[in-house]
Amino acid sequence: MKGLYGIIGLVYMVTTSFYISPRVAAKNENVNTTKTERVIEMKSEKHASNAVSSSEALYQSIAFDPEHELNYEVFSKALTGFENLKKAGLLTQDSHLLTICDFSMSSNTKRLWIIDIDDKKVLFNSLVAHGKNTGEEFATNFSNRESSLQSSLGFYITDATYQGDNGYSLRLLGMDKGFNDAAYRRAIVLHGANYVSDDFATMHKRIGRSWGCPAVPKELTQPIINTIKGRNCLFIYYPDQNYLSSSEWLKA
Repeated sequence: MKGLYGIIGLVYMVTTSFYISPRVAAKNENVNTTKTERVIEMKSEKHASNAVSSSEALYQSIAFDPEHELNYEVFSKALTGFENLKKAGLLTQDSHLLTICDFSMSSNTKRLWIIDIDDKKVLFNSLVAHGKNTGEEFATNFSNRESSLQSSLGFYITDATYQGDNGYSLRLLGMDKGFNDAAYRRAIVLHGANYVSDDFATMHKRIGRSWGCPAVPKELTQPIINTIKGRNCLFIYYPDQNYLSSSEWLKA
């Protein structure tokens, strides 16, 4: 009989050794879930870090003039939109020219950059005018409305050239709905102007203003237009939170 009880006891010990209490099981499950979430979080952080490192590395490799250096945050936003326009098929995959106007800067400074992303070179760094009703020396107000005489924020794709009232000009197609998509209808184009010059700024304390077009110095009109015409990216930046949080092209 004692032998029988011994066998029963042994069987009980073996079977219960595989039992895990609900509390322990729940604890283990929570630990595993936490580990999984952390792994996902780390992968996400690594992806974001790689993206940042990639744009920073590209930025650091471009030889900006130390006295006219483009702000990194502006460059990063422009690059994000540039890549998203490529993904959407609105720019070709071999597109490598990125034009940036930083309208947070004084109009008396060279706040337009044309960058060759592949060669990591600044092709042009120039003065550029904003609209008459956008501001005096500094830009402050932007609009997508006709007859507003204001500049429009956002991403553009360069189109065809033509000879107009302002001479050799380049049509622009606005890509940001509600912010600059009326550009073609408003005849917002890139053209040259005599009032975009250091001499004009010295005389008037600011360069002249357009009717909303990004106007460049007369002597640079042809080389700039011939460089960026035919479906290249142009980005007009200003730290407007409504635009920055709304543009579909700035979403990572």
